[in-house]
Amino acid sequence: MQLPTMAEDEPVLNITTEAFSGRSKTKSKLNRSERMRKNRQPTENDTKQQRDIKDDERSDSKQTNKTRKITSQPATTGHLPSFSSLFTNNPDIPSVQNIPVQQVKEAMFSGNRFADLKLHPYMVSNLEGKMELAEMTSVQQKAIPVLLQGCDAMVKSQTGSGKTLSYAVPLVQDLQARTPRVCRDHGPYAIVIVPTRELALQSYETFQKLVGPFSWIVPGCIMGGEKRKSEKARLRKGINILIATPGRLLDHITNTKSLEMSRVGWLVIDEADRLLDLGFEKVVSQIVSVMEETRERQRQTVLLSATLSAGVERLAGMSLHDPVRIDITQPLSHDTGHVTEPEHCSDNGVNKDSVSANFAVPETLQHQFVVVPHKLRLVSLAAFILSKSQEHSENQKMVVFLSTQHSVEFHHTILENVLTDTDSETTPGSGHDIVMFKLHGDMLQKERTKVFQDFCVAKSGVLFCTDVAARGLDLPNVGWIVQYNTPGTATDYIHRVGRTARIGSRGHALLFLNPSEVKYVQVLAEYKIKLTEMAMNDLLKTLMLSEAKRCLANKQKYLRPRTVEEAATSLQRRFELNVHENKDMRSLARKAFQSFVRAYAAYPSHLKSIFHVKHLHLGHVAKSFALQDAPTHIGGIVGKFGKMDSKRGAGQGRKRLSTTPSGGPPKKHKSNVSEFASGLDEVTSKSLTGRRKKQKAGNKKMKAAAQR
Repeated sequence: MQLPTMAEDEPVLNITTEAFSGRSKTKSKLNRSERMRKNRQPTENDTKQQRDIKDDERSDSKQTNKTRKITSQPATTGHLPSFSSLFTNNPDIPSVQNIPVQQVKEAMFSGNRFADLKLHPYMVSNLEGKMELAEMTSVQQKAIPVLLQGCDAMVKSQTGSGKTLSYAVPLVQDLQARTPRVCRDHGPYAIVIVPTRELALQSYETFQKLVGPFSWIVPGCIMGGEKRKSEKARLRKGINILIATPGRLLDHITNTKSLEMSRVGWLVIDEADRLLDLGFEKVVSQIVSVMEETRERQRQTVLLSATLSAGVERLAGMSLHDPVRIDITQPLSHDTGHVTEPEHCSDNGVNKDSVSANFAVPETLQHQFVVVPHKLRLVSLAAFILSKSQEHSENQKMVVFLSTQHSVEFHHTILENVLTDTDSETTPGSGHDIVMFKLHGDMLQKERTKVFQDFCVAKSGVLFCTDVAARGLDLPNVGWIVQYNTPGTATDYIHRVGRTARIGSRGHALLFLNPSEVKYVQVLAEYKIKLTEMAMNDLLKTLMLSEAKRCLANKQKYLRPRTVEEAATSLQRRFELNVHENKDMRSLARKAFQSFVRAYAAYPSHLKSIFHVKHLHLGHVAKSFALQDAPTHIGGIVGKFGKMDSKRGAGQGRKRLSTTPSGGPPKKHKSNVSEFASGLDEVTSKSLTGRRKKQKAGNKKMKAAAQR
């Protein structure tokens, strides 16, 4: 049989006519050959040819067409198994209406000087000379004369208004004027309770400066995380002004015999609302009751807070006696030079109508928010940090608040690896010389102290932290507060942004919101907090310049991005590659993802309509942690909140975690342990039950054998 002739340009195929099981495979082999030809992988010669093309493109900048082909390749040397697009399947960004808000305002400076008060001349010269504090703030001008008269006081003022000196100055003035002179062997004459260790250190440093002219007054500090033995040694030597966190103070009151409380004449409860948030109300009440039992003289008590909640009022009624209320907030439309006069509370120390729903914020603080889908959050944060690091201003430092300790660890590590000169792809001189810090409650106390001190003295840098740094800390030259994870209540928002715009300086605050969370802007507006919107696209545009500089520094000019999408995608690839190639980073990213979802599920009930786990697309959330794993492969999340119902879509419902075969709820098993038992004999009861079962089974076998 003669085969038909073929055209010259037609591929020559090895076609056989041999039959197999009575069927011809000519057509199947033809299709297979075509598929093999189309899907043929590049050979070694092809790879060599591509390398030659790249060398030609670097040497000849006029060959633009070939350069465009190379640009589309990833900017990383590693290989990712898969990469999903950042700019597809994102929720629409809703438009947010501009809500008119009449902000509440405090006059920061009073115009009066410390020299106008009846203070010791050495203290005035110390304030105006070494401490460079000539003019009093409004809260100082109102609080110091009241406390010098010996009255109890409840002080409400915005963060960064100088509340520490408002009680520290009259306290030191009182101790230095006592006769006979205060001696360190007498023990504490004043106790200052603060919520966090960092605030304890900061308050201690303030007192150290203030008692400079009065060397016989000794301040001291005790707090959790330090060795009790060394603290007991300091207490035995003698401390006159004792600054302490509540848990450690109660521990020493109970167990340290050398701590004598009978001479305590001052009790200061600073950041009272934060103390309540951390669950210290019972501890503080125990401390107050011990001081009531042991005091030999009338005690003067001061309670300070940026907000006056019902819990703070309750604490005031428990510890204060006929206090003077000092609250200098007022609407912006009022005369800024006028401040409200102090008014006395009711007989029980609590004025039920005094709980304020409005918060005062500094005039020099500008509030902004940006709506970013979860897939774009990480690159948006990186873009913002890069853009602000290139600005040269007085306040160059930035504080980024996150919801969990694992999230702090992850973002600090990955952004330091990818954005700074420690990245393997970034060479020195690339411009990414950002210094990054981290601070959270799970760090060792020595490390926390060092980070706090290093960040205070640094000229620039980014601090990633939890709410451990949200209250009372005076961090100098902080220009931006970034709330990457949304705070819970408006009170938390106020305290976070209070780390900037302190004592009249200018500051900015940026709040990251998911498209489903934009109603939170209305929540803040109800508390007289006005936010303006920052466009996400404007934020991402800064990546064009940053990525171009990186490519030039690495001699990869041909990889420069042409669009914002390419720049963001290139950066996200580097984030995901950093996680993918490092086992420790993968583990850290998973823990951060898990802790974020759990924290998201713990928002207050009145905010559940805005912040609810069902609104989260867990796959997109995983992308924001540079994870390529599906949420079902990340342990501890889907099992906790239940599987998504694929028919209803992501975030639209959850299946029951466990059900009976009939579809009802799982049965509750009764415990064999008495409610009055110690619980230690539970294992014994279970083991006895198992033993009895074995004995019964053995007896049945013996009876059956006997019957046979």
